Amino acid sequence: MSFFLNYRSVGLEAWGVYIPKERHTSEHISQKTGIPKNIIEEKFGLKSKTVPGPDDHTVAMGAKASFQALERANLSPEDLDLIIWAGEVYAERPMMTYGIKLQQLLGNPSKAWAFDINQRCGTFLVGMLLAKSLIQTDSNIKRVLVASGYRNSDLIDYKNLRSRFMINLAASGVAAIIRADYKINEILGISAISDGRFADDVYVPAGGTIQPISAEAIENRQIYLDVPDPEGLKERLDKFSMDSFVRVIEDALKKSGYSRDDIDYLALLHMKRSAFEYVAKAVGVDPYKQSTYFEDIGHNGQNDGIISIERGIKSGKIKNGDIVVLTAAGIGWAWNAGVIKWGKND
Repeated sequence: MSFFLNYRSVGLEAWGVYIPKERHTSEHISQKTGIPKNIIEEKFGLKSKTVPGPDDHTVAMGAKASFQALERANLSPEDLDLIIWAGEVYAERPMMTYGIKLQQLLGNPSKAWAFDINQRCGTFLVGMLLAKSLIQTDSNIKRVLVASGYRNSDLIDYKNLRSRFMINLAASGVAAIIRADYKINEILGISAISDGRFADDVYVPAGGTIQPISAEAIENRQIYLDVPDPEGLKERLDKFSMDSFVRVIEDALKKSGYSRDDIDYLALLHMKRSAFEYVAKAVGVDPYKQSTYFEDIGHNGQNDGIISIERGIKSGKIKNGDIVVLTAAGIGWAWNAGVIKWGKND
């Protein structure tokens, strides 16, 4: 590899979004959880959410979105130099390298090599950060595919009220082609925060080295996401999380030469309605005019940012010259934000 320090503009050349057709409605979720339908719709912000169909496997959904992105840019997989899997580890089979599986599904392009990264719902922005960094340090890398599939909806036990804040987990695939020396949809500053104090607050109890999978674990429903101390987590996390969103957004804007007053569109993840509104208003954004709320598809993890851009474009909320801020938060806990100067920049 040849390394150099010269600045190279890096832009979002194309993106793809795959949304499964299947849905769990608020009525269905209410019946399964015992939570009143009006609470699910008003507080949780869910009229329905996507769930995977028979062929909607995790990497397969990322591949569908990847082909869509390639088609939009009039490219073939052979035009890719690198593939970064920024999707979930709950996928087709345990212990696979999912980026290489995606490479296979794309026809095994000859130039590209692949690897996986993981930060739960923050992973896609980390993928964009890595893509930009690798492009700026390696002159041989001109196009990077960052792709994700997500179906953590499978890991939700509707009967477990300890994990009720995650009943919005859904299913989808997204992809983005990051291009070197490209001044359209230029990717500017990306910022990340993580805090290990919350590392043991959300996990699947069985299936790892501490508690291997067993018939007893399956019978006791320990193969789903759980929250050992939900009240303690809420008490420690709520305000800290809201403040971290603001902090990471402001840091990404500062790195980009902007401030919160410059935000035209906030691509914010799906969360309960009050939290969504709080974060948007805290950075001076109208939550419904300058962002998109996914009450029809739920929370699609690290995919939410690209889905929000797709919907923002279609609704006319994102226009040429706009400052678009993508945000994310993942269990563990992590908060990320990235800035894109939308459209053509001279």
